[in-house]
Amino acid sequence: MKHILALLIALTVQPAWADILVPLRTIRAKEVIRASDLTFKPGQVAGAMSDANEVVGMEARVPLYPGRPMRPGDIGPAAIIDRNDLVMLSFRRSGLTILAEGRALDRGSEGEWIKVMNLASRSTITGRVNADGTVEVR
Repeated sequence: MKHILALLIALTVQPAWADILVPLRTIRAKEVIRASDLTFKPGQVAGAMSDANEVVGMEARVPLYPGRPMRPGDIGPAAIIDRNDLVMLSFRRSGLTILAEGRALDRGSEGEWIKVMNLASRSTITGRVNADGTVEVR
C-alpha cells in the first residue's frame, strides 16, 4: 500500500518550472554584463541563475552563449585591477604606513588576493585589492 501511495504522489507532483536567466548575445570573458544582455527563458536547470539583480554589473568569468543558462561560477565581481597595471602598494601596522609602487601580476576585484611585483625591490608579494584600486600588503 505504501508503494502505491508513493507512486501516486510521484506521478501527480510535477517539478516546479521557473524562469532561468540566459544571455541574448555572446558575452566574452572579462566583459561586464548589462541588463540589455539578458532575458528569461522558461525551464528548470539545476544551479542556473534566475535573478537579474545578481548578474547585472558582474563580469563574465567564461564566455556566455545565447540561450544557455548561467551558473554562479560563470560570473564574478568586475575587476578593478588588470594584469600589468601600475598600482600603489600599502603596508600599515601600528600607525606606520609605507607606500610603494608596484605592477599587478594578476587581475583582481575588490577583496581578492593578487600577486604584485614591488618595482623598487623587484620582489613578488601578495596583497588584497581595495575598492580604491590600491593593494594592501600584510
